[in-house]
Amino acid sequence: MRVSFDLDEVLFVSPETHKTEPPPRFPYNKIYRERLRLGTPDMIKSLQELGYEVWVYTSSFRSEKYIRHLFRLYGVKFDGIVNGTRHLREVQRDNATTLPQKLPNRYRISLHIDDEEIVCKLARQYGYNVYQLEAQDDDWKEKIIEHAAKIRKREYGY
Repeated sequence: MRVSFDLDEVLFVSPETHKTEPPPRFPYNKIYRERLRLGTPDMIKSLQELGYEVWVYTSSFRSEKYIRHLFRLYGVKFDGIVNGTRHLREVQRDNATTLPQKLPNRYRISLHIDDEEIVCKLARQYGYNVYQLEAQDDDWKEKIIEHAAKIRKREYGY
C-alpha cells in the first residue's frame, strides 16, 4: 500500500510554529533551508518497515533530485516522488478541464497526507483517501500510522 505526503506545511514546517528536526550540517544547511517536522525521518522509516511504500506528492516544483538529496541527509529514501512538473505532465496533460492539483489515486496511492483544506475536500469527489494534518501535533506519527493501518485493513483485509 502506498502512502504519500505533501511537503509544505506537512513535512516542511517553520521552526517558529512547529517542533523541527535539527538542520543538516554545514554546508548542506545553506543549500537546504527547509526544516523537517520533528519525527519525520522516524515516521517514514517506520511506515516502510511496516510494509508501506512512502511517496511525496507535492504541487511544488522542487526537483525530484532536490527532494531526494535533502531527505537522504536524514537517512530517508522515498519509494516515489510526484512534484508539480510530473503532475502536470502525467495527470493534467492536455485535458481541457483543469484537474485538481493532486490526484493521488492516479498513482495508486491509498492514503495522502496533506494540510490543504481543498485537497482534503476533493478526496471524496475524486475517490482518494486523505488525512488532514493541522498545526503542531506531538502525536502526528501515531495518528498517521493508525490511519494507514485502518485503510490497509479495509482495502486489503490485513
